[in-house]
Amino acid sequence: MSTTPILQFGTSRFLQAHVDLFVSEAMTKGEALGAITVVQSSGDASRAHRLKALTKGYEVRVRGVSNGEQCDESRQVTSVKNALSLTQDFDEVQRLIAEDAQIILSNTADAGFRPREVDKAAQYDPAMSYPAKLAHLLRARFAAGGKAPQIMPTELVQNNGDVLKSLVLDVATPMEAEYRDWLEHEVVWVNSLVDRIVSEPLEPAGAVAEPYALWAIEDQPRLVMPCSHPAIQIVPDLGPIERRKLFVLNLGHSWMVADWLSRDRQGATYVRDVMADPDQVARLTALYHQEVLPGFKAAGEGEGIAAYIDITKERFANPFLDHKLEDIAQNHAEKLQRRIGAFLDWARKNGDVSDKPMLTEAMNGDRT
Repeated sequence: MSTTPILQFGTSRFLQAHVDLFVSEAMTKGEALGAITVVQSSGDASRAHRLKALTKGYEVRVRGVSNGEQCDESRQVTSVKNALSLTQDFDEVQRLIAEDAQIILSNTADAGFRPREVDKAAQYDPAMSYPAKLAHLLRARFAAGGKAPQIMPTELVQNNGDVLKSLVLDVATPMEAEYRDWLEHEVVWVNSLVDRIVSEPLEPAGAVAEPYALWAIEDQPRLVMPCSHPAIQIVPDLGPIERRKLFVLNLGHSWMVADWLSRDRQGATYVRDVMADPDQVARLTALYHQEVLPGFKAAGEGEGIAAYIDITKERFANPFLDHKLEDIAQNHAEKLQRRIGAFLDWARKNGDVSDKPMLTEAMNGDRT
Protein backbone atom coordinates (compact mmCIF):
# COMPACT_ATOMS: atom_id res chain seq x y z
CA MET A 1 0.00 0.00 0.00
CA SER A 2 1.29 3.46 -0.89
CA THR A 3 2.38 5.58 2.06
CA THR A 4 2.23 8.84 0.07
CA PRO A 5 -0.12 8.23 -2.86
CA ILE A 6 -0.23 11.92 -3.81
CA LEU A 7 2.83 13.36 -5.52
CA GLN A 8 2.82 17.15 -5.73
CA PHE A 9 5.03 19.25 -7.99
CA GLY A 10 5.31 22.67 -6.39
CA THR A 11 5.94 24.12 -2.93
CA SER A 12 4.02 27.40 -3.34
CA ARG A 13 2.21 29.03 -0.46
CA PHE A 14 -0.98 28.60 -2.50
CA LEU A 15 -0.67 24.81 -2.48
CA GLN A 16 0.24 24.89 1.22
CA ALA A 17 -2.97 26.77 2.08
CA HIS A 18 -5.22 25.01 -0.43
CA VAL A 19 -4.70 21.39 -1.52
CA ASP A 20 -2.31 20.45 1.29
CA LEU A 21 -4.60 21.94 3.93
CA PHE A 22 -7.66 20.17 2.47
CA VAL A 23 -5.89 16.80 2.49
CA SER A 24 -4.65 17.39 6.04
CA GLU A 25 -8.12 18.18 7.34
CA ALA A 26 -9.59 15.19 5.49
CA MET A 27 -6.92 12.84 6.88
CA THR A 28 -8.08 13.54 10.43
CA LYS A 29 -11.49 12.14 9.42
CA GLY A 30 -10.16 9.23 7.39
CA GLU A 31 -11.46 10.88 4.21
CA ALA A 32 -8.22 11.29 2.24
CA LEU A 33 -6.48 8.99 -0.22
CA GLY A 34 -3.33 9.41 1.84
CA ALA A 35 -0.39 11.67 2.54
CA ILE A 36 1.56 13.87 0.14
CA THR A 37 5.10 13.84 -1.17
CA VAL A 38 6.07 17.33 -2.30
CA VAL A 39 8.60 17.79 -5.09
CA GLN A 40 10.44 21.06 -5.60
CA SER A 41 10.99 21.20 -9.34
CA SER A 42 12.76 24.56 -9.65
CA GLY A 43 16.06 23.41 -8.15
CA ASP A 44 16.30 26.66 -6.16
CA ALA A 45 18.70 25.85 -3.32
CA SER A 46 17.49 28.88 -1.33
CA ARG A 47 14.18 27.10 -0.77
CA ALA A 48 15.70 23.99 0.80
CA HIS A 49 14.68 25.18 4.26
CA ARG A 50 11.04 25.24 3.12
CA LEU A 51 11.21 21.59 2.06
CA LYS A 52 12.42 20.52 5.49
CA ALA A 53 9.81 22.63 7.26
CA LEU A 54 6.91 21.24 5.23
CA THR A 55 7.36 17.73 6.62
CA LYS A 56 7.43 18.97 10.23
CA GLY A 57 3.95 20.44 9.93
CA TYR A 58 3.16 24.11 9.48
CA GLU A 59 0.55 26.76 10.16
CA VAL A 60 -2.06 28.27 7.86
CA ARG A 61 -3.65 31.39 9.30
CA VAL A 62 -7.16 31.93 7.92
CA ARG A 63 -8.02 35.61 8.19
CA GLY A 64 -10.93 37.58 6.77
CA VAL A 65 -14.71 37.82 6.80
CA SER A 66 -17.03 34.83 6.50
CA ASN A 67 -20.82 35.10 6.69
CA GLY A 68 -20.49 38.62 8.03
CA GLU A 69 -18.19 37.65 10.89
CA GLN A 70 -14.46 38.33 11.17
CA CYS A 71 -12.35 35.21 11.14
CA ASP A 72 -8.79 34.92 12.44
CA GLU A 73 -7.78 31.36 13.23
CA SER A 74 -4.82 29.02 12.98
CA ARG A 75 -4.88 25.62 11.28
CA GLN A 76 -2.11 23.03 11.33
CA VAL A 77 -1.17 21.12 8.19
CA THR A 78 0.34 17.65 8.64
CA SER A 79 -0.38 16.03 5.28
CA VAL A 80 3.12 16.46 3.80
CA LYS A 81 5.10 13.39 4.85
CA ASN A 82 7.98 13.64 2.42
CA ALA A 83 9.66 16.52 0.55
CA LEU A 84 12.14 16.08 -2.29
CA SER A 85 14.14 18.18 -4.70
CA LEU A 86 13.81 17.07 -8.32
CA THR A 87 17.41 18.14 -8.88
CA GLN A 88 18.96 16.40 -5.88
CA ASP A 89 16.52 13.50 -5.46
CA PHE A 90 15.77 12.68 -9.08
CA ASP A 91 16.12 8.90 -8.68
CA GLU A 92 13.67 8.83 -5.76
CA VAL A 93 11.15 11.01 -7.61
CA GLN A 94 11.46 8.72 -10.61
CA ARG A 95 10.90 5.68 -8.39
CA LEU A 96 7.80 7.17 -6.78
CA ILE A 97 6.31 7.96 -10.18
CA ALA A 98 7.14 4.48 -11.48
CA GLU A 99 5.93 2.53 -8.45
CA ASP A 100 3.89 4.54 -5.98
CA ALA A 101 2.05 7.70 -7.02
CA GLN A 102 -1.67 7.41 -7.69
CA ILE A 103 -2.29 11.12 -8.21
CA ILE A 104 0.21 13.66 -9.55
CA LEU A 105 -0.69 17.25 -8.64
CA SER A 106 0.96 20.45 -9.79
CA ASN A 107 0.90 24.19 -9.45
CA THR A 108 3.96 25.44 -11.27
CA ALA A 109 5.00 29.05 -11.80
CA ASP A 110 3.25 31.19 -14.43
CA ALA A 111 5.75 30.04 -17.03
CA GLY A 112 5.55 26.38 -15.98
CA PHE A 113 3.46 25.25 -18.95
CA ARG A 114 5.34 27.37 -21.49
CA PRO A 115 7.29 25.23 -24.00
CA ARG A 116 11.05 25.73 -24.13
CA GLU A 117 13.61 24.96 -26.80
CA VAL A 118 15.23 22.34 -24.56
CA ASP A 119 11.94 20.40 -24.53
CA LYS A 120 12.98 19.01 -27.94
CA ALA A 121 15.94 17.15 -26.43
CA ALA A 122 15.82 13.35 -26.67
CA GLN A 123 16.77 12.91 -23.00
CA TYR A 124 15.47 14.45 -19.79
CA ASP A 125 16.96 17.85 -18.99
CA PRO A 126 16.37 19.76 -15.71
CA ALA A 127 15.82 22.93 -17.74
CA MET A 128 12.73 21.51 -19.46
CA SER A 129 9.23 22.84 -18.90
CA TYR A 130 6.98 20.94 -16.51
CA PRO A 131 5.02 19.17 -19.31
CA ALA A 132 8.28 18.01 -20.89
CA LYS A 133 9.60 16.75 -17.55
CA LEU A 134 6.35 14.86 -17.03
CA ALA A 135 6.56 13.30 -20.50
CA HIS A 136 9.97 11.84 -19.62
CA LEU A 137 9.20 10.92 -16.01
CA LEU A 138 6.01 9.00 -16.85
CA ARG A 139 7.88 6.69 -19.23
CA ALA A 140 9.23 4.77 -16.23
CA ARG A 141 5.65 4.08 -15.06
CA PHE A 142 4.71 2.87 -18.54
CA ALA A 143 7.83 0.71 -18.83
CA ALA A 144 7.14 -0.88 -15.44
CA GLY A 145 3.63 -1.83 -16.52
CA GLY A 146 2.08 0.07 -13.64
CA LYS A 147 -1.49 1.34 -13.57
CA ALA A 148 -1.74 4.70 -15.28
CA PRO A 149 -1.86 7.57 -12.76
CA GLN A 150 -4.24 10.51 -12.51
CA ILE A 151 -2.80 13.91 -13.41
CA MET A 152 -4.39 16.90 -11.64
CA PRO A 153 -2.92 20.30 -12.54
CA THR A 154 -4.20 23.27 -10.54
CA GLU A 155 -2.56 25.99 -12.64
CA LEU A 156 -4.85 28.89 -13.57
CA VAL A 157 -5.21 27.75 -17.16
CA GLN A 158 -8.64 27.10 -18.68
CA ASN A 159 -9.16 23.34 -19.12
CA ASN A 160 -5.78 22.84 -17.47
CA GLY A 161 -5.90 19.05 -17.63
CA ASP A 162 -6.63 19.04 -21.36
CA VAL A 163 -3.92 21.64 -21.97
CA LEU A 164 -1.32 19.71 -19.98
CA LYS A 165 -2.24 16.49 -21.80
CA SER A 166 -1.77 18.17 -25.17
CA LEU A 167 1.61 19.62 -24.17
CA VAL A 168 2.86 16.27 -22.83
CA LEU A 169 1.74 14.50 -26.01
CA ASP A 170 3.56 17.10 -28.10
CA VAL A 171 6.81 16.35 -26.28
CA ALA A 172 6.16 12.60 -26.59
CA THR A 173 5.73 12.78 -30.38
CA PRO A 174 9.14 11.19 -31.13
CA MET A 175 8.72 8.55 -28.40
CA GLU A 176 7.31 5.06 -28.92
CA ALA A 177 3.76 4.85 -30.24
CA GLU A 178 2.63 2.51 -27.46
CA TYR A 179 3.69 5.04 -24.83
CA ARG A 180 1.88 7.90 -26.56
CA ASP A 181 -1.25 5.75 -26.78
CA TRP A 182 -0.97 5.00 -23.03
CA LEU A 183 -0.63 8.74 -22.28
CA GLU A 184 -3.64 9.59 -24.41
CA HIS A 185 -6.04 6.82 -23.42
CA GLU A 186 -4.96 5.31 -20.09
CA VAL A 187 -3.65 8.24 -18.04
CA VAL A 188 -6.49 10.24 -16.44
CA TRP A 189 -6.17 13.98 -17.08
CA VAL A 190 -8.38 16.14 -14.84
CA ASN A 191 -9.59 19.69 -15.43
CA SER A 192 -10.05 21.80 -12.32
CA LEU A 193 -10.36 25.38 -11.14
CA VAL A 194 -8.94 26.71 -7.88
CA ASP A 195 -9.84 29.92 -6.10
CA ARG A 196 -8.38 31.22 -2.86
CA ILE A 197 -6.40 34.36 -2.12
CA VAL A 198 -3.25 33.41 -0.23
CA SER A 199 -1.86 36.79 0.69
CA GLU A 200 1.51 36.13 2.28
CA PRO A 201 3.93 33.38 3.30
CA LEU A 202 4.91 32.39 6.80
CA GLU A 203 8.46 31.30 7.53
CA PRO A 204 9.89 28.78 7.15
CA ALA A 205 6.63 27.29 5.82
CA GLY A 206 2.96 28.14 5.97
CA ALA A 207 0.79 30.99 4.73
CA VAL A 208 -1.96 33.50 5.43
CA ALA A 209 -5.15 32.84 3.47
CA GLU A 210 -8.68 34.20 3.20
CA PRO A 211 -11.59 32.08 4.52
CA TYR A 212 -13.08 31.52 1.06
CA ALA A 213 -11.74 28.51 -0.81
CA LEU A 214 -12.85 26.53 -3.85
CA TRP A 215 -11.49 23.57 -5.75
CA ALA A 216 -13.91 22.78 -8.56
CA ILE A 217 -13.13 19.48 -10.28
CA GLU A 218 -14.67 18.39 -13.56
CA ASP A 219 -16.24 14.96 -13.25
CA GLN A 220 -15.27 12.03 -15.47
CA PRO A 221 -15.80 8.25 -15.30
CA ARG A 222 -12.39 7.29 -13.82
CA LEU A 223 -11.98 10.25 -11.47
CA VAL A 224 -10.28 9.50 -8.14
CA MET A 225 -10.62 12.13 -5.44
CA PRO A 226 -7.56 12.95 -3.32
CA CYS A 227 -9.86 13.74 -0.43
CA SER A 228 -13.31 14.88 0.63
CA HIS A 229 -13.63 18.49 1.77
CA PRO A 230 -16.36 21.16 1.96
CA ALA A 231 -14.34 23.42 -0.36
CA ILE A 232 -14.26 20.77 -3.13
CA GLN A 233 -17.02 20.64 -5.72
CA ILE A 234 -17.29 17.92 -8.36
CA VAL A 235 -19.13 19.41 -11.34
CA PRO A 236 -20.12 18.16 -14.81
CA ASP A 237 -18.87 21.34 -16.48
CA LEU A 238 -16.42 23.97 -15.22
CA GLY A 239 -17.76 26.62 -17.61
CA PRO A 240 -20.35 28.21 -15.29
CA ILE A 241 -17.87 28.36 -12.38
CA GLU A 242 -15.16 29.84 -14.61
CA ARG A 243 -17.58 32.50 -15.83
CA ARG A 244 -18.62 33.41 -12.27
CA LYS A 245 -15.01 33.92 -11.27
CA LEU A 246 -14.08 35.84 -14.42
CA PHE A 247 -17.24 37.93 -14.82
CA VAL A 248 -17.92 38.69 -11.13
CA LEU A 249 -14.70 38.51 -9.09
CA ASN A 250 -12.17 39.44 -11.79
CA LEU A 251 -14.53 41.86 -13.54
CA GLY A 252 -15.12 43.66 -10.24
CA HIS A 253 -11.39 44.04 -9.67
CA SER A 254 -10.83 45.52 -13.13
CA TRP A 255 -13.81 47.85 -12.84
CA MET A 256 -12.38 49.18 -9.55
CA VAL A 257 -9.03 49.77 -11.23
CA ALA A 258 -10.61 51.51 -14.23
CA ASP A 259 -12.45 53.84 -11.88
CA TRP A 260 -9.27 54.40 -9.83
CA LEU A 261 -7.25 55.22 -12.95
CA SER A 262 -9.91 57.68 -14.10
CA ARG A 263 -9.32 59.53 -10.80
CA ASP A 264 -5.56 59.65 -11.37
CA ARG A 265 -4.97 56.86 -8.86
CA GLN A 266 -6.38 58.90 -5.99
CA GLY A 267 -8.48 57.79 -3.04
CA ALA A 268 -7.44 54.19 -2.42
CA THR A 269 -4.43 51.92 -2.20
CA TYR A 270 -6.02 48.54 -1.54
CA VAL A 271 -9.23 46.83 -2.63
CA ARG A 272 -10.40 46.98 0.98
CA ASP A 273 -10.07 50.79 0.84
CA VAL A 274 -12.63 50.86 -1.96
CA MET A 275 -14.96 48.70 0.11
CA ALA A 276 -14.60 51.06 3.09
CA ASP A 277 -16.23 53.86 1.04
CA PRO A 278 -20.05 53.56 1.18
CA ASP A 279 -20.47 55.45 -2.11
CA GLN A 280 -18.07 53.11 -3.90
CA VAL A 281 -19.79 50.05 -2.43
CA ALA A 282 -23.15 51.39 -3.63
CA ARG A 283 -21.78 51.89 -7.14
CA LEU A 284 -20.22 48.41 -7.19
CA THR A 285 -23.47 46.87 -5.96
CA ALA A 286 -25.40 48.70 -8.68
CA LEU A 287 -22.91 47.50 -11.27
CA TYR A 288 -23.37 43.90 -10.25
CA HIS A 289 -27.16 43.89 -9.94
CA GLN A 290 -28.05 46.21 -12.84
CA GLU A 291 -25.37 45.31 -15.39
CA VAL A 292 -23.81 41.94 -14.55
CA LEU A 293 -26.73 39.96 -13.16
CA PRO A 294 -28.91 40.42 -16.30
CA GLY A 295 -26.16 38.86 -18.41
CA PHE A 296 -26.07 35.72 -16.27
CA LYS A 297 -29.87 35.49 -16.25
CA ALA A 298 -29.99 35.81 -20.04
CA ALA A 299 -27.52 32.91 -20.30
CA GLY A 300 -29.63 30.76 -17.97
CA GLU A 301 -26.94 30.95 -15.27
CA GLY A 302 -28.65 33.34 -12.88
CA GLU A 303 -29.25 30.86 -10.06
CA GLY A 304 -26.92 31.54 -7.16
CA ILE A 305 -25.30 34.60 -8.75
CA ALA A 306 -26.73 37.06 -6.21
CA ALA A 307 -25.27 34.98 -3.37
CA TYR A 308 -21.92 34.75 -5.18
CA ILE A 309 -21.92 38.54 -5.59
CA ASP A 310 -22.42 38.93 -1.85
CA ILE A 311 -19.54 36.52 -1.14
CA THR A 312 -17.34 38.40 -3.62
CA LYS A 313 -18.02 41.75 -1.95
CA GLU A 314 -17.23 40.15 1.41
CA ARG A 315 -13.92 38.90 0.01
CA PHE A 316 -13.12 42.35 -1.38
CA ALA A 317 -13.73 43.87 2.08
CA ASN A 318 -11.31 41.52 3.86
CA PRO A 319 -9.64 43.85 6.43
CA PHE A 320 -6.53 41.64 6.64
CA LEU A 321 -5.80 41.47 2.92
CA ASP A 322 -3.34 43.93 1.36
CA HIS A 323 -4.51 43.55 -2.24
CA LYS A 324 -3.10 46.56 -4.07
CA LEU A 325 -5.01 48.25 -6.89
CA GLU A 326 -1.59 48.97 -8.40
CA ASP A 327 -0.94 45.25 -8.68
CA ILE A 328 -4.32 44.55 -10.28
CA ALA A 329 -3.62 47.38 -12.74
CA GLN A 330 -0.76 45.45 -14.33
CA ASN A 331 -1.69 44.49 -17.92
CA HIS A 332 -4.89 46.48 -17.41
CA ALA A 333 -5.85 46.79 -21.09
CA GLU A 334 -5.60 43.04 -21.59
CA LYS A 335 -7.56 42.35 -18.40
CA LEU A 336 -10.29 44.78 -19.44
CA GLN A 337 -10.81 42.88 -22.66
CA ARG A 338 -10.77 39.43 -21.04
CA ARG A 339 -12.99 40.39 -18.13
CA ILE A 340 -15.30 43.24 -19.12
CA GLY A 341 -15.15 43.17 -22.93
CA ALA A 342 -15.65 39.41 -23.00
CA PHE A 343 -18.57 39.69 -20.57
CA LEU A 344 -20.29 42.30 -22.76
CA ASP A 345 -19.85 40.07 -25.81
CA TRP A 346 -21.10 37.00 -23.93
CA ALA A 347 -24.12 38.85 -22.52
CA ARG A 348 -25.15 40.20 -25.94
CA LYS A 349 -24.69 36.78 -27.53
CA ASN A 350 -27.15 35.38 -25.00
CA GLY A 351 -29.77 38.07 -25.71
CA ASP A 352 -29.07 40.55 -22.90
CA VAL A 353 -29.84 44.00 -24.32
CA SER A 354 -29.94 45.93 -21.02
CA ASP A 355 -27.95 49.15 -20.70
CA LYS A 356 -24.50 48.79 -19.18
CA PRO A 357 -23.17 52.34 -18.79
CA MET A 358 -20.63 51.64 -16.03
CA LEU A 359 -19.07 48.70 -17.84
CA THR A 360 -19.03 50.58 -21.14
CA GLU A 361 -17.39 53.57 -19.46
CA ALA A 362 -14.75 51.30 -17.97
CA MET A 363 -13.95 49.87 -21.40
CA ASN A 364 -13.88 53.27 -23.13
CA GLY A 365 -11.83 54.89 -20.38
CA ASP A 366 -8.97 52.40 -20.68
CA ARG A 367 -5.76 53.87 -19.21
CA THR A 368 -2.60 51.84 -18.82
